[in-house]
Amino acid sequence: METSCGVVLVNFGTVLLLQYPQGHWDLPKGHVEKDEPYDETMKRELYEETGIEDIRIVDGFQKTTSYTYTYKGKERVKEVHWFLAETDEINVTLSHEHRGYIWLDWDSAFQLISHDETLEVVRAAKAFLHSI
Repeated sequence: METSCGVVLVNFGTVLLLQYPQGHWDLPKGHVEKDEPYDETMKRELYEETGIEDIRIVDGFQKTTSYTYTYKGKERVKEVHWFLAETDEINVTLSHEHRGYIWLDWDSAFQLISHDETLEVVRAAKAFLHSI
């Protein structure tokens, strides 16, 4: 099984989405390196994909999703550990892995997100933020 970590990154009521080369919109995420803690993976991947490093992790929120996809004709299972974080940074420096980015209000993000698993994570993040 592949393991990745990602983040719902919030900036003054907006959520960061990245456009992947295949065209879909998703959250920043990436693979765990050997023996790397999940929160460190999330921070590293966020920085590599966006250039953003000044974040505050919101304690108490963590979700895990899993899904199956096909890569080079073989079915693979991927598990993603999700965090919620806030930032004051707005400027994004995209990596070569992405075609675009956008900061959207929650409802607009819900409409643009391509995968149901990600949509559920973002909905849970919004509910969690409004409960604290």
